[in-house]
Amino acid sequence: MIYLEEPGPVRLKASVESVVVLLEISLGLQRPSSIELRPLPGERGSIDVGLRERDVIFRFAAYEVDLMRRELHHSGMVVQVEPQVFDVLAYLLQNRERIVSKDELFGAVWEGRIVSDAALNSRISAARRAIGDDGTKQALIRTAPRRGFRFAGEVRVDGAASSAQVKEPSPEQIRAEITPARAPAAGPVEALPLPSKPSIAVLPFQNMSGDPQQEYFADGLTGDIITGLSQQQWFFVIARNSSFAYKGEAGDVRQIAGQLGVRYILEGSVRRSANRVRVTGQLIDATLGNYLWAERYDRELADIFQLQDEITTRVVGSVSPQILLAEAARVRRKTPQSIEAWDLEMQALPYMWRMTTEDHGRAQDLLLEALTLDPEYAHAYALLGWTYVTMFNLDTGRPIHEFTERALDAGTRAVELDDQDPWGHLVLGHAHARRRRPKPALMHLSKAIELNPNFALGHAGLGYGLAAGGQPQRGLEVLEQAHRLSPRDPFLAIYAPTVRYMALFALGRYQDSIDVCRSTIAIHPKHAGAWRLLTVSLALLGKIEEAGTALVQTLTLQPDLSLDHVESNNIYADPADRARFREGLLRAGLNR
Repeated sequence: MIYLEEPGPVRLKASVESVVVLLEISLGLQRPSSIELRPLPGERGSIDVGLRERDVIFRFAAYEVDLMRRELHHSGMVVQVEPQVFDVLAYLLQNRERIVSKDELFGAVWEGRIVSDAALNSRISAARRAIGDDGTKQALIRTAPRRGFRFAGEVRVDGAASSAQVKEPSPEQIRAEITPARAPAAGPVEALPLPSKPSIAVLPFQNMSGDPQQEYFADGLTGDIITGLSQQQWFFVIARNSSFAYKGEAGDVRQIAGQLGVRYILEGSVRRSANRVRVTGQLIDATLGNYLWAERYDRELADIFQLQDEITTRVVGSVSPQILLAEAARVRRKTPQSIEAWDLEMQALPYMWRMTTEDHGRAQDLLLEALTLDPEYAHAYALLGWTYVTMFNLDTGRPIHEFTERALDAGTRAVELDDQDPWGHLVLGHAHARRRRPKPALMHLSKAIELNPNFALGHAGLGYGLAAGGQPQRGLEVLEQAHRLSPRDPFLAIYAPTVRYMALFALGRYQDSIDVCRSTIAIHPKHAGAWRLLTVSLALLGKIEEAGTALVQTLTLQPDLSLDHVESNNIYADPADRARFREGLLRAGLNR
C-alpha cells in the first residue's frame, strides 16, 4: 500500500509519482481520471472528501461529532462552535488517516476564498479548545510542521460510513492522487481576484531532453520549488495539483495567471545531455507581461537529488527577493483609499532596507498602522520586532536595552499569534541573544530555520546567536549558508556584516573585523554597531590613535556608551569576550 502523506523528502515523492505514471504509460494502463482531490482555485470545495455520507457520527474520548446535525457533543451536551471551526474539525476527522495540508483546508472550508494563515490557525486553536485539547499537548489535533494537521485521537464511526472507517486505497484513488488534473478547457474564463499577498504559480518545468524518463527530474524540481516558496510567509503559492493541471499546455501566461488568480508566474525548462544538466527559470509579472528575473544553471550530473536540492535552493533564494522588490514598488503606486494591512507591510519594507533611524521610524509607523487595521497580524508584529533588532546598531540616541525589551515583546506576541511564522522566532531569538541567553536564543533561531529551511535571514540570525553565544566559527559557517541561499536578499545585505564582524571579533581576528567594519561604515556612515567594533578592534591591535578617533564618532552615535554598559548590554555571553571588549574601550580612551 502506498501512503503518499508519509514523511519524506518532496523529491522522493515526486520521483515515485513520475515513476508510477511512466510505468502505467509503458504498460498501457494510464487513463485520464475524473477524480480531483483538491479543487482548483475558484471551484467549490467540499468537506465531504473521503467519508461522503452525511449520516455519520464520529466518537472520540467523551465527544461526538454529528455530521447530519452539524453538532459537537461533550458527554451528551451540545458544545457551541462556529461553523468554520466545526468544518475544520469534521474535515480532519474524515481524513484522520493522513496529514491534511493548509491548502486543502483552505479549499475545503473556505471554498477557495483567500484567507490568511492566521485565520486558519485561529480555527485550529478554537477546534482544539472545543475538544479539550491545546497547542502544547496536541493530544487530538497535531501540527505537522510545514505540512499541515492531523487528527490523532482514537475514533469510532457510527452510521452509514462505519464500514468505511479504514479502507485500503484503490488503484484508482492512488492514481487520482498522482495524476495531475487536466487543464481547464480553452475559452473565456473569468479571472479570479488576486489575493492580498503576492501570489505565484510555479508551472511544471518543461522536459526539453526528448527523453520521457527525465520527466521525474523536471516534475520533482517543480514540486520542490513550490514547497520552498510555500515556506515563505510572504507569499500565496498555488498548490502543486493546480499548477500541474497545466503540464504540457502551451497557454498564455496571462490567461493562466487569471485562471489561477495569481500575479506572478515562474516557468522553466530542464535539458539533459550526457552527464550535464541545464535548468532555466523565468519569473514573470503576468499582470504587466514583464520578465522580473531569469537565470540559467549548468551543472554536472552526479547525485541527482543533491543537484535538485541545490537548484531548488538557488531558485527560491533568487525569486523571493525579486517578488518583494516588485511588490514594494507596486504598493507605492496605490491610492490611500485602497491601502490595507498587507499593503502597509509592503510599504514598510523599503524603509527597513535602509540603515537610518528616520527610515526605521517610518517603517514602524506603517507597521503600527497595519496592526491598527488587523490587531492579530502576527507577521506585522514580527517585522516590527525586527526594526527594533536593527535599531540596536543605529544612532537612535536611546539606550539599547529599550530596543531589546521591545523586540522581546513584539517577538513574543508574534509567536503567540502564529508559532509557525519563522520571522517571529527570528526576532524572539535575537532578543534572547541580546539578553545573553544562548539556550532560548538558539532554540528560537533554529526553529525559524526548521520552519523554513530556505529562510536566508534566519540562517544569518542563527549565525548571530552562535557568534554571541560562544560559537563564532560555527556562526561564520552558517552565515555563508545564508549567502548561498539568497545572495540578493535586501535584508541580508544590511545585516550580514553585523554577524560577520561580531564573529571575527570573538575569534580574535581583529584586522578582519576592522576591514568589515570599515566597509560597512563606508555604506552606512551612522552604523553605531560597526563603529563600536571598529573602536575596540583598533585598540586591541595597538592602533590607539585611530581607536581614539573612532571612539569620538562612536560616542556621537551612542552617547550612553560606558564601561558599565559593556557589563549590562554587551551581547557576548562569554565573559572573556566581554572582558576583551571592555579592554578595547579602555585602551581607546573611554574612562567612564
